[in-house]
Amino acid sequence: MRKFLGVISAVCVLGLAGCDVDVEDPGKLPDVDVEEGRAPDVDVETPEVDVETEEKTIEVPDVDVDTEEKTVEVPDVDVNVPEE
Repeated sequence: MRKFLGVISAVCVLGLAGCDVDVEDPGKLPDVDVEEGRAPDVDVETPEVDVETEEKTIEVPDVDVDTEEKTVEVPDVDVNVPEE
C-alpha cells in the first residue's frame, strides 16, 4: 500500500510540473534596508566520542526466503503537458 501511495504522490508532483502558468502581474518585492551585523561569540565544548568495534557471538535466525513472480495491477500514468 505504501508503494502505491508513493506512486500516486509522484504522479501528482509530475502533474503539477507540467502545468502551463501565465503570470499576469509579476509583483514587486518590498524595499528593505539591511545593516551590517555580527555573529555571536560562542564557546562550545562538545563531548568526546570513541567508536570502536568488537566481535561478539550472538544467536540469529536462519531464514530461507523463496521468491516467485506474480502478475499484479500497477498504475499506468500518461502525462500530457499543455503547449505554451
